[in-house]
Amino acid sequence: MKLSNLDSAFYYLEDSTTPMHVGTLAIFRTPQEGLDYDSLLNLVEERIGLVPRYRRRVKEVARGLGRPVWVDDSDFDITYHVRRSALPRPGGDDQLHDLIARLISRPLDRTRPLWEMYLVEGLSEGRAALFIKSHEALVDGIENMEIGQVIFDRKPRPPELADDLWMPEREPSDARLLAGAVMDLVSRPREAADTLRLATKDVSTTVTKVAQGAGKLASMVWSAASNAPTSPLNVTISRNRRYAVAAVMLSDFRRIRARYGCTVNDVVLSVLTGALRNWLVSRGEPVSASTTVRALVPMAVYLEGAPEGPDSRKKLSSFMIDLPVGEANPIVRLSQVAHATEVHSTSGRSVDAGTLVQLSGFAPATLHALSARVASSFSQRGFNLIITNAPGPQSPLFSAGVQMTEMYPVPPLVKNQALSIGVTSYDGRIYFGFNADRAAMPDVDVFAAMLGESLDELREACS
Repeated sequence: MKLSNLDSAFYYLEDSTTPMHVGTLAIFRTPQEGLDYDSLLNLVEERIGLVPRYRRRVKEVARGLGRPVWVDDSDFDITYHVRRSALPRPGGDDQLHDLIARLISRPLDRTRPLWEMYLVEGLSEGRAALFIKSHEALVDGIENMEIGQVIFDRKPRPPELADDLWMPEREPSDARLLAGAVMDLVSRPREAADTLRLATKDVSTTVTKVAQGAGKLASMVWSAASNAPTSPLNVTISRNRRYAVAAVMLSDFRRIRARYGCTVNDVVLSVLTGALRNWLVSRGEPVSASTTVRALVPMAVYLEGAPEGPDSRKKLSSFMIDLPVGEANPIVRLSQVAHATEVHSTSGRSVDAGTLVQLSGFAPATLHALSARVASSFSQRGFNLIITNAPGPQSPLFSAGVQMTEMYPVPPLVKNQALSIGVTSYDGRIYFGFNADRAAMPDVDVFAAMLGESLDELREACS
């Protein structure tokens, strides 16, 4: 089966400094018999048939003459993909985040299915962590979900599934693929030319062109009126990363939303704007009343009053917003952000994404992957950073019978951007994941701490 034009675009877009994978970091507070490696391995083996692409690898066509194809991995080894790691006991959060930074710096092995999962043991206070990373070409959000969506359950006792009697299909020969590519060159020359440009790394315009024509990612504004403002967030990035997190109570955001008649997403963006302002000031950057940071915001939003669950209606909308980091008053910042998002929300540029909620209803990982695809297909000159926001379930989830207590997104970086922000709500809290270039933003942990300060500032102004 051929990769779609869009999947091919993301496959070829990857280079040594911008691995094209999206991740999830889940924390478990394990009981005496908790989440161990064997139980995790068994769970993944039982569920992987629900995401068949996770047993397929990419096979390229000679000389890039045609789109690559998905082929069953005849040597598929579940133990290669589901790995075990440990921190020196008692492992702290800083050590865990350093490990995650190293793991997200490494590209996935292209000779195998494009995903990895790590059980991290040795955390303090009897905790364990699960880190999952999947290539953006692997998850299209329509037919192919992220594997995290199928290994989490609403109840401690997972449902029983039928035995998965999988036998890999024989992969096509190189000669057969080449013959098919030649036929495509004759019958569909324009599409073949796009594939050739991608294969030869001419991706600057081809990815955007292909994504525009696909119509499956999300509705969005495809051209910015101008290039993004100059910012220390836009630099040549290295291969190495830093990772930091923050967690706050969802109730605080809901109270502010109720008082000012905006949305929780508005409050999230306003708090991030305040953190960006404080971070710029701490670095001695010039900040005037008119200073802005332009964010691309692929955002999955629950429709007001919609029930949570498999039939819940969502929309995925993507827009540019100039965050008013120059505004010192947190209430005015919130007002400006709310006005900007209202303009986009009433423009009709959104698509229903209710089909993303399947099985346990744990859709954030898939929605973050989908949002990363949106962002990667955009011209990076048009925005300073990406903020992906994917609401999650507000009741506990379980994996192999063990309750997940925290869930942090791990968004990818795009070329020439030093910071990417992922936001997810889960079980009464909002979780932020910050992926940063190691050299350009060594103080990402300082930025993470400033998010709490920004929220405090807004709460005090509201009181």
